[in-house]
Amino acid sequence: MANGSGLILSAPASGSGKTTLTLGILRALKLRGVDVRSAKSGPDYIDPRFHAAASGQACLNLDAWAMTPDRLRALASGPGTLLIEGAMGLFDGAPPSGKGATADLARHLGLPVVLIIDTAKQSQSVAAVAMGFARHQPDVRVVGVILNNTGSDRHEKMLRDALLPTGLPVLGSVRRQAGLAHPSRHLGLVQADERPDLEDFLDHVATIVNQSIDLETLLALASPLPSRDGNGVAMPPPAQRISVAHDAAFAFAYPHLLADWQAAGAEINLFSPLADQAPPPCDLVFLPGGYPELHAGRLSGNAAFLSGLRQAAETGAVYGECGGYMVLGDSLTDAEGRVHSMTGLLRLETSFAARKLHLGYRHLVALGGLWQGELNGHEFHYATTLKAQGQALFNARNAEGETLPDMGLRTGRVSGSFAHVIDRAV
Repeated sequence: MANGSGLILSAPASGSGKTTLTLGILRALKLRGVDVRSAKSGPDYIDPRFHAAASGQACLNLDAWAMTPDRLRALASGPGTLLIEGAMGLFDGAPPSGKGATADLARHLGLPVVLIIDTAKQSQSVAAVAMGFARHQPDVRVVGVILNNTGSDRHEKMLRDALLPTGLPVLGSVRRQAGLAHPSRHLGLVQADERPDLEDFLDHVATIVNQSIDLETLLALASPLPSRDGNGVAMPPPAQRISVAHDAAFAFAYPHLLADWQAAGAEINLFSPLADQAPPPCDLVFLPGGYPELHAGRLSGNAAFLSGLRQAAETGAVYGECGGYMVLGDSLTDAEGRVHSMTGLLRLETSFAARKLHLGYRHLVALGGLWQGELNGHEFHYATTLKAQGQALFNARNAEGETLPDMGLRTGRVSGSFAHVIDRAV
């Protein structure tokens, strides 16, 4: 299987329009018949679902903080064209050093970067921004610029003239217009399957991209992808038969982990708690993160799901991450202050009535239960823990190496935590 080529779409800062333009480029290339797939830099569950809808192919997460370079190369390799959407600004990563930035991904994979610059509030200064990013780290190759949010022909000409001396090609200019923003909620964008107008939206953005961006030149700037050398130390399956909750309430499972488990011979079956389905017969039930707080009333009344999960806990293991962890508790209080009974498998009570952001990478050491050894993960939620009684699941440190309170709970073969496991620490 021939290896393809790749390119990274990044920006000087968050809010520059990376996601919207990435979606438009993916859909436009798909409509042209280009073999295109995508990846997202960092720990993100929302954007990859939009990517997959735009391109028709699964989108991977490539995390330069949590994954080794070998793992990144193994995941990125493959045929066709790989477009990687960066996170935040090009050089923005975890404290203290910025490890895990999109720039690290560019270095590890040897791929060039195209900068998407929001020009709504600048003109000639665009040259200083572009050159500053191009020269800041010489081993990160910035090979072109896309101008976003330009206001007029005159504004665009000022920007292009300013960029001429830099030698960086301007690959396109997208005019400022309504209708290109996503609706959002507290964890970011709504999920792809929650937008009934998604296909129309993607086709609309693709039309704008076709009119505004030189896609042929963009593709010509891509570099060869690294060759696959093994699997980059895959995660072994925690059980032979694994039932994974999968619906609008439990959508946040990393595809590379499920792929690792399947490649090692594990049998994975999906089920929907929202549809009141009991887990299929298995050795492990995995409840991923998602938005169970938006469906707490419905989940608390789904008798087949609840009884099936409790039965599974008697004969095998049950594990929950973030939203899945909250569902394993005694109760979940929603944002309006309504208390909903959950599965009662852990002595845990959580609430969204008083929100507090918990965010950051986590280095985890398993204390028992499902996992073994050291792991890399992340935490991103607004839930408050009202009560947590039982043995901890993980020792935890943040990206700066500071010791955090132990995370999660384990009672018998039921365990969970707010941490999303990304990969094992190597």
